[in-house]
Amino acid sequence: MAKYLVIVESPAKVKTVKKFLGSNYEVAASNGHVRDLPKSQLGIDIENDYEPKYITIRGKGELLASLRKEAKKADKVYLATDPDREGEAISWHLATALKLDEKKMRRITFNEITKSAVKESIKHARDIDMNLVDEQQTRRILDRMVGYRISPVLWKKIKRGLSAGRVQSVALRIIADREEEINAFIPEEYWSLDAVFKIPGEKKPLVAKFYGKEKEKMTISSREEADRIMEELKGVSYQVSEVKKGERGKKAPLPFTTSTLQQEASKALNFSTQKTMRLAQQLYEGVDIKGQGTVALISYLRTDSTRISEEADAMARSFIGEHYGESYVAVRESKQKEGKNIQDAHEAIRPTDVSRMPALVKESLSRDQFRLYQLIWKRFVASRMQPAIYETTSVKISGGEYLFTVAASKIKFDGFMSVYVQEDEEKAQNNTLVRSIDKDTVLNFQKFDEQQHFTQPPAHYTEASLVKTMEELGIGRPSTYAPTITTIIARRYVAKENKNLYMTELGEVVNQMMKEAFPSIVDVNFTATMEDLLDKVGDGTVDWKVVVRNFYPDLDESVKEAEKNLEEVKLEDEVTDVICENCGRNMVIKYGPHGRFLACPGFPDCRNTKPYYEKIGVTCPKCGGDIVIKKTQKGRRYYGCINNPECDVMTWQKPSDKKCPVCGSYMVEKGNKLVCSQETCGYVEARPKDEKED
Repeated sequence: MAKYLVIVESPAKVKTVKKFLGSNYEVAASNGHVRDLPKSQLGIDIENDYEPKYITIRGKGELLASLRKEAKKADKVYLATDPDREGEAISWHLATALKLDEKKMRRITFNEITKSAVKESIKHARDIDMNLVDEQQTRRILDRMVGYRISPVLWKKIKRGLSAGRVQSVALRIIADREEEINAFIPEEYWSLDAVFKIPGEKKPLVAKFYGKEKEKMTISSREEADRIMEELKGVSYQVSEVKKGERGKKAPLPFTTSTLQQEASKALNFSTQKTMRLAQQLYEGVDIKGQGTVALISYLRTDSTRISEEADAMARSFIGEHYGESYVAVRESKQKEGKNIQDAHEAIRPTDVSRMPALVKESLSRDQFRLYQLIWKRFVASRMQPAIYETTSVKISGGEYLFTVAASKIKFDGFMSVYVQEDEEKAQNNTLVRSIDKDTVLNFQKFDEQQHFTQPPAHYTEASLVKTMEELGIGRPSTYAPTITTIIARRYVAKENKNLYMTELGEVVNQMMKEAFPSIVDVNFTATMEDLLDKVGDGTVDWKVVVRNFYPDLDESVKEAEKNLEEVKLEDEVTDVICENCGRNMVIKYGPHGRFLACPGFPDCRNTKPYYEKIGVTCPKCGGDIVIKKTQKGRRYYGCINNPECDVMTWQKPSDKKCPVCGSYMVEKGNKLVCSQETCGYVEARPKDEKED
């Protein structure tokens, strides 16, 4: 009979952990949380100092009864849920629900599911960390307060089924603010001017970029300016005025944190944040490897630390020395953190055994599991390798009073790049220079290559760049990035097209209302300060009740204020002048998951529906039809002609009735300006006052 019971979170871990412990150990799974706040109500006793009202999660009664039976038989119960605040809270809930005797209950954590880590964790068994439990509780309570108090206001004002969230609403605002920036952006013209030279004895021409004058870098902002410079350079002789050779090192990357893994997997593998976390969870919990049984391939996946344990570091260095040569092993940093053991703060995400190369486990993994494991493995190995060394050459070429420059680099020592190159670096250009160039090199001028360019607006957010921004701003934590993004896409506040995230009409309406009625909830600084406070609850420096006591009264006031102001809002269906061809009634505007549509009010007798196109009072510049607001399949708004497909006019910016006085094209609104839709024209004027006020 087993003397010890180990309770883990996931059934997938049971097999992996069981094989590391002897026959004296029984391993069971809680299947995640066993208690939570009730779904049917707020679940927080406001009158009784914000005490949470926990209940057993529906369907978990039988499981708890079975665990209770096993716990009674055991001499000692080890709570081995995940090594983070969520896991700590699950352990506490388990201890409460199972009525565990404090004397025989211990908490253990392991950062990776390996024999040494599991065995070591039992040696370092401890009490439940109530500070971490309090942090998780506080986050759960605040999220519940925001969701349960604000969402009904959204239902009343806009439509049922919407939701607000402490982190989700801020993430939506970040995307909305970027969209506004993009829409208001006015491109500015600039020109590049390259000089092409033939060097005797060289097949390839030498291309030099225009710099400006000796002590002044110049920007060419128009065709006229480019023509003037080329005119001034007519007939001048060109010579090499300076050649500088040097070296630059490129540091090895740090191992992955949750955030950087999500970003790189998105860029390199085209994975959504949700998919990355799902696959990483599988690799962490254990995969059946041929001839080895269930093996956990990576360490814990929710972390913002880049620290690596001494053992893993030593293994990686020995592996690199053996496979790539000692010259590739990174020099140890002088300040090594002493006495770090497995119980300390999380490590970075890394392979559990660096000698388990991706190729060796490929046939036991799915294609996507393999690609993610390979990415993690390569990044970790690279992080323990020497920097890459580049030989650089910088050349200045003078012609009259103007300067042209050539910069080139080639790899002298590949270092970590023999294993790992980041996705965005692969695309970086690498100029190769002619064999040798010095001040005596003869330059035969061939031609100028001048090109018109326009400055680009800020890029639309992708999942990867949104995670990066949220991390930089201190919004959310490693465990919340993926669910936050998944929620705003699932609610159709945001549409995802070709990796980019766009606001939908519904998202714009929700964000606008949140900004008006609950400005602090969607304020980036407020949310970041709140995240810091919550971290301090986890450190034990701030009492969780203090945080909640300060938060709820302001929220309550904002909700009451919003409800009062919303009393007059009637969500009656708007009647249109469109007649239903089936029954002759005036059709009405309805809200569906994809936005507005026309429906017959005679439902269910008459089920006729049509797309609803909102006119903006502007005629099509091509055919004279109405310009209407349309949506892409995923809900992104654009402006097009009502006579589509016969007429192909479409634009992301709102068109104006005004024609461009320079080229005659239609103008579009960008912030408080009217801009010619013909990019190469570049005409801009201020929007009339009355238009701005509309």
